[in-house]
Amino acid sequence: MKDAQKPDHISLNTLIHRLRDGRFVIPDFQREFEWKPWDIQELMRSIFLDYYIGSLLLWKGKEGNFEALSCEPVYGFAEKGSPEYIVLDGQQRLTAIFYAFLSPDVPLPNRASKAFYFIHVDKFMSEDYDEAFSYNWLSQRWVALLDDDEAQYATHIFPLSVIGAGGWDLPNWVQGYEQYWKKQTLEAKNNGNNIVMEEATQHSINAKAFGVYLKEITEQYQISYIELDKDIEIDKVCDIFTQINSRGVRLDVFDLLNALLRPKGLPLKSMWRAAAPRLEFVETKKMNVYILQVMSILRQAYCSPKYLYFLLPGEKKPIREPDGTRRKEVLVPTTSAFSELWDTAVNALEDAINMLRHPQEFGVISSKYLPYVSILPVFASIQTHVKALPANKQLNAQRKVRHWYWASVFTNRYSGSVESTSARDFLDMTAWIDDDDTRPALLQEFKDRFRNLNLSKETRLGTSVYNGIFNLLVIQGARDWMTGNIPLHDDLDAHHIIPKSWGKEHLDGNIINTILNRTPLTQETNRKVINTQLPNEYLPLLIAENGEDHVRTILESHFISPIAQEILMRKPFTSEDFELFINERQRTIQDAINYLLVKERLGLTPKLRELDEEIEWVELELRSIVASTLENDPTRVPSHVSAKVKERIQRAVRKNATLNAGDYQTLDGTLEYFDLREIQDTITNKALWKLFEPRFANKDALNFKFEQLAELRNGIRHSRRVNEITRKEGEVAILWFKQVLQK
Repeated sequence: MKDAQKPDHISLNTLIHRLRDGRFVIPDFQREFEWKPWDIQELMRSIFLDYYIGSLLLWKGKEGNFEALSCEPVYGFAEKGSPEYIVLDGQQRLTAIFYAFLSPDVPLPNRASKAFYFIHVDKFMSEDYDEAFSYNWLSQRWVALLDDDEAQYATHIFPLSVIGAGGWDLPNWVQGYEQYWKKQTLEAKNNGNNIVMEEATQHSINAKAFGVYLKEITEQYQISYIELDKDIEIDKVCDIFTQINSRGVRLDVFDLLNALLRPKGLPLKSMWRAAAPRLEFVETKKMNVYILQVMSILRQAYCSPKYLYFLLPGEKKPIREPDGTRRKEVLVPTTSAFSELWDTAVNALEDAINMLRHPQEFGVISSKYLPYVSILPVFASIQTHVKALPANKQLNAQRKVRHWYWASVFTNRYSGSVESTSARDFLDMTAWIDDDDTRPALLQEFKDRFRNLNLSKETRLGTSVYNGIFNLLVIQGARDWMTGNIPLHDDLDAHHIIPKSWGKEHLDGNIINTILNRTPLTQETNRKVINTQLPNEYLPLLIAENGEDHVRTILESHFISPIAQEILMRKPFTSEDFELFINERQRTIQDAINYLLVKERLGLTPKLRELDEEIEWVELELRSIVASTLENDPTRVPSHVSAKVKERIQRAVRKNATLNAGDYQTLDGTLEYFDLREIQDTITNKALWKLFEPRFANKDALNFKFEQLAELRNGIRHSRRVNEITRKEGEVAILWFKQVLQK
């Protein structure tokens, strides 16, 4: 009886060989193969990244059992096989491995075409694992590529069917790939093309390293299985299968690490139970894994499951150097070091959650209004990095963190696979915090894209943009419409401005639920005062009692402009008016995103925001005057100014593929990259002053006003303390410039 169940493991190569021989069959009571193409892709990714993919449950078969259970070959197996094992658990995984590596000439279920699977070698070797694994449908173009090894080498496409072919196909392909790029290196060298030569050299180094990796994975990657003895009765086998499928719970990485840490005396589950109450504000089943991810990011920047295993005390992590050499490094030397790192991660997540919850910081007043749960590990890790900086550097670092956070929210950055994004963002942010010139491309993407957001389609609580706008309203200090107070945050929800009941009667679809028709109000105001009334019923009463200015101020704290207010008060209020209202509110909210988030004015007091807007008006007017006075000719700008601005533009274009250097050939375009001092240097330049003198009259007076304006501007823009003298002198400068510029 003790030999009835035999745990064992099998290498990937051996498993593929046995699949090719048809040794695995599926009993009739199993469901059909039903994995989607992307499910197979994810399994391939797990295998090649050396992840655990679960155990198989196999029953050593015999002729009578094969017949009794009406066993059939694995989906896609077309030849006469040599059945040996009945698959009780793991059919989907086994069939996916068969389909990806053996590439049978059949379409996937419910598909018209055959799919084939491959690896982008260049992306794999650069550790861009989210993009490295792929599949496609077998079109004529792909058939031609699969028949042409050189085309595969040139495009870095490695078909997984090469592994399944067996024999010398795999070593021949790897050798051919390496030789191809060595040849390209030599040709580039002979042609004197150093850039191409460097790229080809790196590809040839990667080709060799990829071959070594393939050999290791195919020969050393182990799939565990349990083999039931062939003499176990069929009814008992069916009962085992039923138990697995009715009560089985798939292990996650936390459970696996818990099992591996138990022999080392680390009770991971007990540690999690102690930490859980501190992190319960965020409703997620993944918080225990998030703690591990923070630990991993802080130790090695990465946080995918493969990297979490290197947190085990004493575990050696293989490191590949840029030159291809390898070494090993222990990240966590002892169990006490693991416990300390765990405590650091728990504290980091708790602090990060408290910061996100703060109504004047990030406005996440409830877990349901958190734009992303998955952003927590990297956000907590970045905050830990910032807190370790010298005190005088933390202010500017937090400004950068806020900019990155809001850019992530409004570009939906953490809505998909997030592990590699988290690693990339942690590395980018720590670099940018240290060096202003390494500004992440995400910030320009945010600036370019936020105007294209169609907020009317944001109708579902929980999406990043919907929640982000609600958070912004909380931070803005949106006041209750009836009391005028900023509501307590446990009494706040996103309520309809135009009642839902009216929308059901007058509007099509779900647009009544758009975030553009939602705003934070207390339950008392929403249910007992507004209820089903239209704004054109209760707003006139509010205005009559409290005055137009007071009501307008409250509405503007909800990003409802005077134009939007006028639309809301129309009688009768029609579906066309509703459309006008949400269009106007979209414009107002996008202006707020631009000013508060893109231009980073969120932390300013209302008075400083007002001054900042006036400074921006002065800067824009000065740019316009410079452009018109110099006849939009950039060659007339002083050379020292022109050199700095050109370098700034070139750096921006290199970082952002959406920018076009051709747009900056005119002075209008280049002036976008002038700072205030460069405008001053241009106007007061000795050779150009005579052109500007009729407007500004006295150069010394002008320079003095620039000094006052710059002092206030820099204090506001760089989060420095603005004292009373600086503010008043800056206000005088603004008034002076307004008078001069409006002449």
